[in-house]
Amino acid sequence: MKYKTSLCLAVGLFAWSSFPLIFAQNTEFGKYAMFQKTAKRAESAEPVATKLPLKLDKGTRIGLVGNTLFDRMHEFGHLEALLQQAHPGKELVVRNLSWSADEVDLQPRPANFADAEQHLNAMHADVVLAAFGYNESFAGKEGLTAFRERLAKYLEGVKSKAYNGKSAARVVLVSPIANENVKGVSAADRNNDNIKAYLKVMREVASEQKVGFVDAFTATEKAMASPGNDLTMNGCHLNEKGYQLFASTVFKQLFGKNAPKLDEKVRAAVVEKNKQHFFRYRPLNTFYYTGGRNRSYGYLDFLPAMRNFDLMTANRDHRIHALAAGKKVPVKIDDSNVPKMPKTKVGRGANQWMTPKKEREAFKVDPRFEVTLFASEEQFPDIACPIQMRWDSHGRMWVSCSTTYPHVYPGQTPNDKIVILEDLDGDGKADKSTVWADDLNVALSFEFGDGGVYVSEEPHMTFLKDTDGDGKADHRETVLTGFGSEDSHHALHDFAWTPDGDLIFRESIFHHTQVETPYGPVRQQNSGWFAWEPKLHRLTSFGTHASTNPWGVTFDDWGQHVASYPIFASAHHALDPPYPEQHPRPSGLQAYSGVCGQEFVDFPNWPKELQGGMVKVRYKSTNRVEFLEWNEGEYGYDEAYKSDIIFSTNLSFIPVDLRYGPRGAMYVCDWYNPVKGHAQYSLRDERRDRLSGRIWRIFPKGAKPQDPPKIAEASIPELLDVLKRREYRYRYWAKRELREKNPSDVKAALDKWVAKLDPAGERFRHHQVEAIWAYRNVEQSNLSLLREVLACDNHHARAAAARQLRHWHGLAKDGDKLLAKAGADQNGLVRMEAAIACSYVGTKEAFEVLADVAALPSERHLSYAIRTSFGSAPMRKFWDKDTVEKTNPQVHAFLFKQKASNQRAEKNQRDKKFDRQKNLLKVKVSCIKERMLFASEYMLKPNLGEYKEAFGEIPAKPNQPIRIEFDNPDATPHNFVLVQPDSLEEVGLAANEMAKDPEAAKSGQFIPKSKKIIVHSKMLKQGERETLRFKAPRKPGRYPYLCSFPGHWAIMKGVLVVK
Repeated sequence: MKYKTSLCLAVGLFAWSSFPLIFAQNTEFGKYAMFQKTAKRAESAEPVATKLPLKLDKGTRIGLVGNTLFDRMHEFGHLEALLQQAHPGKELVVRNLSWSADEVDLQPRPANFADAEQHLNAMHADVVLAAFGYNESFAGKEGLTAFRERLAKYLEGVKSKAYNGKSAARVVLVSPIANENVKGVSAADRNNDNIKAYLKVMREVASEQKVGFVDAFTATEKAMASPGNDLTMNGCHLNEKGYQLFASTVFKQLFGKNAPKLDEKVRAAVVEKNKQHFFRYRPLNTFYYTGGRNRSYGYLDFLPAMRNFDLMTANRDHRIHALAAGKKVPVKIDDSNVPKMPKTKVGRGANQWMTPKKEREAFKVDPRFEVTLFASEEQFPDIACPIQMRWDSHGRMWVSCSTTYPHVYPGQTPNDKIVILEDLDGDGKADKSTVWADDLNVALSFEFGDGGVYVSEEPHMTFLKDTDGDGKADHRETVLTGFGSEDSHHALHDFAWTPDGDLIFRESIFHHTQVETPYGPVRQQNSGWFAWEPKLHRLTSFGTHASTNPWGVTFDDWGQHVASYPIFASAHHALDPPYPEQHPRPSGLQAYSGVCGQEFVDFPNWPKELQGGMVKVRYKSTNRVEFLEWNEGEYGYDEAYKSDIIFSTNLSFIPVDLRYGPRGAMYVCDWYNPVKGHAQYSLRDERRDRLSGRIWRIFPKGAKPQDPPKIAEASIPELLDVLKRREYRYRYWAKRELREKNPSDVKAALDKWVAKLDPAGERFRHHQVEAIWAYRNVEQSNLSLLREVLACDNHHARAAAARQLRHWHGLAKDGDKLLAKAGADQNGLVRMEAAIACSYVGTKEAFEVLADVAALPSERHLSYAIRTSFGSAPMRKFWDKDTVEKTNPQVHAFLFKQKASNQRAEKNQRDKKFDRQKNLLKVKVSCIKERMLFASEYMLKPNLGEYKEAFGEIPAKPNQPIRIEFDNPDATPHNFVLVQPDSLEEVGLAANEMAKDPEAAKSGQFIPKSKKIIVHSKMLKQGERETLRFKAPRKPGRYPYLCSFPGHWAIMKGVLVVK
């Protein structure tokens, strides 16, 4: 059954299908809503031939559409500055509506986000400049015929629309630039032949369609031929020098004359205007603006802001026009015409705010530990709203802090920081705070690398560096762009280096990501992982499946990837399916949201009984620091909750990161805030705390801090010796430092280090595995070592070596044999890694190995790894669901077998008798994924066969038998609780209080002991179902039902109306 969003008329919630009409058309702010369902489209018009050179009238409005070539241009502003300077007094209006990795007919957008045509119409475009062809060129020569048809269809549509309301737009098609060979990637050698072929088609189609054409390839290819004259940062995306050349090239072809000398004041004004327009066109949290969480909060949070951003952008247009005309302008931009934002609604109550001292008193602490305050806002105001922590090679804590969260509002500027905290006297308390970087935009995560810091600033990944040694970042570069921004707390996060040197990170639900790279566009939606190889400029997407709030990432001693959704993430590393498909959800495997960080216990000053286990911080359903066992099974790993180290009765305690420090203490990053939630509160709720921030220190009682090994300024041999340490974080920091060294020097030292390892040593095989990882960290290899470890008697080592076949298979002449041997290994973990590696190898031989793995015993994690590897884009080339039964019966048997457990009958004899009652009311209630809403339908007559949508109100007669089929497809647990009239808030608040109880939190049921509860289900996990059978109350009335998971009841509710 396909559900629609339910209505709860009693509390004023609206079905999404009616929301845009109600709010976007019948309010003063409705015209600022750019919703795909309601934004106007242009009328058709007779096309006009676009002739070059262009002539622009006063007030000409120019829309830029296309891919990353235009998208990144908003940071530089060269082309628009030249356009404005060459046309003083013409008051041109330019709007950049491009999007990373767009193609002519593949332009993913957030849910209900207006498309490019609607935005061109909204801006009343007279001229459209369209940059395409680069991403399409990765289809190769075989894709040229289809590209010709796609491009012609696109241009026919664009040129026949009167976006300005008067006449058809003039259209100019802009070609891709050339690619160049740079350090790390020979992009010119890889891509230029294909780009030239597509360039030829673009020129021909532009002529046929009578639109303008600009060749940006020829001039850039010629300039790139000069040695030492890099015009790109990664072989395919222009740097500032490249954009200068691009702007002058485009200008000359558009207007038939050389561009004027660039005026930096005009360019600066253009960049500032672009910034405000970007906040309007590409706002964070679009799922709350246009998507499924747009209710009354979304309306008040966004539409007035869109109005104000429009005004601010227009104010900056005036400034540009004045500067282009040679007029003087005030230093400060005049935004006095921008009205104040209306007051937003205040929803449910907030949690209690406490001072750090009082908050500590609310902690229930394991008696084996002491918990002390390392730093707080009282001493260091700059650490307000801390999100993530990292330790540098000097033993200093770095913290990313975001007071901008959830996003920027008009008149504000991003002001997030990365702060360095130092404990100078070793007493376990910070003594010094230094702001290393500021003006960041919702810096959800960061990590050290390549002499600087990589930072998440959705939709970008930026790179910051201190180039002059003054202790502050002064270099900033957008290295990747196009990540989703539908929900700012689901955005790019969890930056971590894998043991073998990839920087991995992930996104969560709602997001649509498409990133251009020299290897082709990388697209993913609705959650998944990415691996970034900075020195090779390569981005890889893997493990996509719908997941919510999946924060926290680490690796165990043997490099197994551990996360939260899923827990044993190593089984989820198969490459993604063909876009926009996703892998199946991990049914039956541990996976849940609300975790923000974890560390394995491996410092010797921690209790012996905890060694090898895991400490984890959780922010929902309750707030705690917990200890879990890490248990190996035949086909993977599972965790087992054992106890709490910290349990807080103050729900404003929100632990969002956990890190070992260099001396063996664990540190908890506390986003201390009385407001915890997104859909439950307005994004502008004034009770959101932007002043508090605490870092807590956990240390075993009676233990002594240990002396860390030398990391900063250590020699290569000294760093290699650190790889023998048991403490994962020491090894992590040592490899981070090794990546900064000369690769050939590291390889030479590694070769000697490996040769001297003692085969009789207890950790000999682990040291060999660390060596394999170290080689790849510096883009080197050691195939003889790989072969030895693949054949050793330690299955953990064999599994780690099999994992490297993803990357080293092509370097070895016997790569196929090595892969097949790993695939036939007696151990399930080794076979799992081999199965996943097949998706990376991507050959017919790898598919045959995968088929052989599928024929061997498998369950749970191994089965999931095999299934998702078959589903990956590289493997899908070798099988088809319609023919696989004949072409490969064993693959068909694995993929499409049905388990007997799915066919079991659900009803016993008593249930059947209940269901045979003639006046039975049949009800279906489902939890709408990621919306925290119920969808309900009912059948008044059991044999009628048709269900009616309930819209939040289910009608029933007194004492009528009711059967409710309740299911939860959502990643978050939900239940169904029916209560007495007027008791919804009482029961909901009682459930909230249960989050403070460790035992209740452990059970996860959250059913208060209340006589007001009539009937309830258990707390269903994703994919679970339950059927409730009961009689309606005899007394007529309005009986609320709710989900009692803490915090959900405020919006996840409805009414059983008995009359």
